[in-house]
Amino acid sequence: MTTDSTRRSHQPSTPPITASFEFFPPKSDKMAETLWNTVQRLAPLNPSFVSVTYGAGGSTRERTHKTVERILKETDLAPAAHLTCVGASQEEIDGIVKDYWDLGVRSLVALRGDPLEGIGTRYTPHNNGYPYASDLVAGIKKIANFDISVSGYPEKHPESGSWQSEIDNLKRKVDAGADRIITQYFFDNDLFDAYLDRIAAAGINVPVVPGILPIHNFEQTMVFSAKCGTSMPQWVARRFSGLNHDPETRKLVGVSIACEQVMDLVDRGINDFHFYTMNRADLTFAICHMLGMGQDTPTKAAA
Repeated sequence: MTTDSTRRSHQPSTPPITASFEFFPPKSDKMAETLWNTVQRLAPLNPSFVSVTYGAGGSTRERTHKTVERILKETDLAPAAHLTCVGASQEEIDGIVKDYWDLGVRSLVALRGDPLEGIGTRYTPHNNGYPYASDLVAGIKKIANFDISVSGYPEKHPESGSWQSEIDNLKRKVDAGADRIITQYFFDNDLFDAYLDRIAAAGINVPVVPGILPIHNFEQTMVFSAKCGTSMPQWVARRFSGLNHDPETRKLVGVSIACEQVMDLVDRGINDFHFYTMNRADLTFAICHMLGMGQDTPTKAAA
């Protein structure tokens, strides 16, 4: 019988697995309680940082700031606040960046952001704002030496006309000062390998962290994946077939799929991951435990 330890025995110098987690700001007191339970549950895994998203047009600006502030003040975690170019002037964004620095935040995730009308509509830069993510990165670096993550798309951004334009845009963000690329989630690791080859060929040499989405709700994941350009393999769909009214089995399947994907990436030499938690701890905690993270932490019921 092959165990995890024997499976990796041919790689005695394999570095430890590290991870970061993404949360979104709560919209109600009940959601805030759920989020905080999730933060506390995942904190013992010692993530490299935790990021907090930012709604289109600044629609969650205050909630994002409050969530980041609470994480900074009440935990030992390093929060990374999301910032977008959408719906705000350069002066407004610069003010937010300065406020974060004064608060003690040292990491940001710089994004162009979705159009105000939603994914699939035409993006129009703010008249007095940062037009694109590369401009935002450059602007942030002029204010302070933040650690900056930017987005990458292993299957191309839906608005990219070609792979050349996709990689050219990514290179502009890195040349502007980005320290790391965090990818959109994907389910086919061969696509990620091909993406890394394209990045290397372009001379981009910052870390590329694969985004992993543990599937809690398959139907919702299908809908969002279609909008953001992430393909859904048929084998994944088959595993969720017939489980619409079986939430417990869906959890087990979701953990199984994500574990298989991550373990395969580890075998391909990847040791850092970014989990889109959907503000839920159960699946992400189980996966990270399987990876050997936080195994000295006493177990308890997932939030």
